[in-house]
Amino acid sequence: MHCLRLPAQSLTRIQRSYSTAPIHAELDRWIAGKKELNLSATLHPDHLSDLYVTLPTRDGTRQPYEPPVEGAPLPYGHHLAFFHPRTPEKYLRPDGTDADFCPPEPFVRRMWAGGRIEWKKPLLIGGKATSSTTVRSVEKKGFERGSPMVFVKQENDMRNEGDSEPAVLEERTHVYLGLGVNKVQRSARVVDALPSPHFSFTYTPSATTLFRFSALTFNGHHIHLDREYAQRSEGYPERLVHGPLTALMLLETLLFYEPDAKLATFEYRALNPVLVNRMSTVHGAWETDTVAHLWTQDEDGVVGMQGKVHIA
Repeated sequence: MHCLRLPAQSLTRIQRSYSTAPIHAELDRWIAGKKELNLSATLHPDHLSDLYVTLPTRDGTRQPYEPPVEGAPLPYGHHLAFFHPRTPEKYLRPDGTDADFCPPEPFVRRMWAGGRIEWKKPLLIGGKATSSTTVRSVEKKGFERGSPMVFVKQENDMRNEGDSEPAVLEERTHVYLGLGVNKVQRSARVVDALPSPHFSFTYTPSATTLFRFSALTFNGHHIHLDREYAQRSEGYPERLVHGPLTALMLLETLLFYEPDAKLATFEYRALNPVLVNRMSTVHGAWETDTVAHLWTQDEDGVVGMQGKVHIA
């Protein structure tokens, strides 16, 4: 998540707009409503192969390519390429996003803010699995400052089909911004002193990378695909790299160097936008034998995402 700085005139106007009772009342009605999404998926090795060739850690350019093996454990974090809603384009929001778990207008601008993953047992490549998602909490922030944001935290329970116990538990937090704050000045969020890295992995996410990951996740969000939209409608200098792709690259970098590691939990937080066609380096530093800090930095040293992994 990044900081927003508003000119005084805009601040007054937006404060007035988002302090109105009807907006709060409609948002509160949405918060009180039941929100649940149940999905199923076959964790097909062909789909997983497409993800492998999209990831620079697995595409065969840094180390020999190893195809997914049916019946083997699904790699850590790779469930992010499955369990997506199949919404007709007619029912998508104007920016190409699904309306599931989205607050009512004017809070239509979505960003991936962070999450937590806990692995209890493997999902299996080639097997069928189910996903049950509910909203855990909704939090309103920044209304009094004229930069209104709605944070929606989801809980996701994923199981191998027929299992009575979850295999993977996940929390995802999205932040939704209101209309009217799309062209404000953005300043990078400053991160406290970082440890010296013990390992690093550098790559450059390209427009092709973003297209492929969008296709794999059935994600039509214009902010990842349309430069003009990202610049004119959202105020970014370029298209943004997907939050789940950056989170997955944190995990992939750790496993690139520690392929036999058994992960228990992973927590992460998006701090600043990660932009297409800019070199990104994932760093890792061991706090203890079982805890690793992970973060991304661009060529200017700006930290895009931070995370922490606990080894089982």
